Amino acid sequence: MWKYAAGIGTLLAVVFLLLYLPTLRSVTYVNNFTEEVKNVVEEIVPAPDEREKVNHVPLPENVRAIYMSACVVGTKDFREQLVTLARETEINSIVIDIKDYSGSISFNPQNSAWQYAWEEAVCGARDMKEFLAYLHEEGIFTIGRITVFQDPIYTKMYPEEAVKKADRETVWQDYKGLSFVDVGSTKYWEHLVELAKLSYNIGFDELNFDYVRYPSDGPMNDIAFVRSEAGEYGSDKQANLEAFFQYLHQKMSNPELFSDVIHVGTGREVAIPYTSVDLFGMTTTNTDDLSIGQIIERASPYFDFIAPMVYPSHYPNSFLGLGNPNDHPYQVVYSAMKSGVERMTATTTVVEGFLHERIGTSTPAIYKKPIWNAKKLRTWIQDFDYGGDYDEVDVRAQIQASYDAGVYDWMIWSPSNIYTGEALELTLANTE
Repeated sequence: MWKYAAGIGTLLAVVFLLLYLPTLRSVTYVNNFTEEVKNVVEEIVPAPDEREKVNHVPLPENVRAIYMSACVVGTKDFREQLVTLARETEINSIVIDIKDYSGSISFNPQNSAWQYAWEEAVCGARDMKEFLAYLHEEGIFTIGRITVFQDPIYTKMYPEEAVKKADRETVWQDYKGLSFVDVGSTKYWEHLVELAKLSYNIGFDELNFDYVRYPSDGPMNDIAFVRSEAGEYGSDKQANLEAFFQYLHQKMSNPELFSDVIHVGTGREVAIPYTSVDLFGMTTTNTDDLSIGQIIERASPYFDFIAPMVYPSHYPNSFLGLGNPNDHPYQVVYSAMKSGVERMTATTTVVEGFLHERIGTSTPAIYKKPIWNAKKLRTWIQDFDYGGDYDEVDVRAQIQASYDAGVYDWMIWSPSNIYTGEALELTLANTE
């Protein structure tokens, strides 16, 4: 009897296991299997990257550029003339205003942080992104120029960030009525980085920073730098400016900042823009900061290229003892750029800097510095008639002077955007 009951119980248990256990086990097994397969598939075939692709042009071996203003880039016939000039001559790069002296920008940023600067713009290109793509199809390297601390729009919006008059409350203006952001305004630093991000992400290959300095050409006896003086370096203009350079370099070197799009054809291992900075021409020959904070050795570590504005018209008659420098464009540019090369390649300097190590205790102090080669430099060439009449011979003389000084990259500045084409070498196709 008990054997029979036990047999029945065993049979029922077996039936239960056969009927229900596979179902329970299969649920667990199938779920685990499905998850494992999903993980393997995602690893082998990742989800498609739906970010927009932005094409670039690699850095030319030697940059030969002309400048294009915000108004010209928004005028299709005029800008096409400059593209034609590049197509037919040795020009392989174009510098285009992103943000100019007015504080406005030349393209719609599609971003609330900078939308005000587009809405305030008198000039600009609604098709900037498409125009950059067109330039890239032509093989033209694009350099976006950003005027930094000269910004009358931002200072009107945020007067607390501006350079002030001596009363420390009223916004200071230069003789042209333009106001400046205080170099010590870290709030503005962050704001500027956002513009740099937007600019690279629509297709600019390089970002060129201009007016990276304290102001001049105004009532300098009635001025105060409240933001700078409240910061870590106080009234030390050189240190405050180098702190900004350092911050900008850190941000521009981070590919994550520009990862909203996929950057194609950069010619670089990482998707970050090339950077350059415009300095006063006399920074190649002076070791003081010219009262604006600029020292060439203190800028060099933080940018791919240093572009001294060695326009002969901007030098005093006492320079080199030549008299009117406009009568001697070759000598001015050669001397200025040769001095720049010597300072780049030197192992020591008399200039203090964040990355400079003092050698001994001698007076005046000598510092060990980073060493660069002449490729670090890019010469700004004058093609405008300020102080003299600049023709084909004068423009070409400056280019040759740069070459003779060991600098083979240059950019030509003409505020009118009308260039002396006869000074430029023709492409091979146009010499036949």
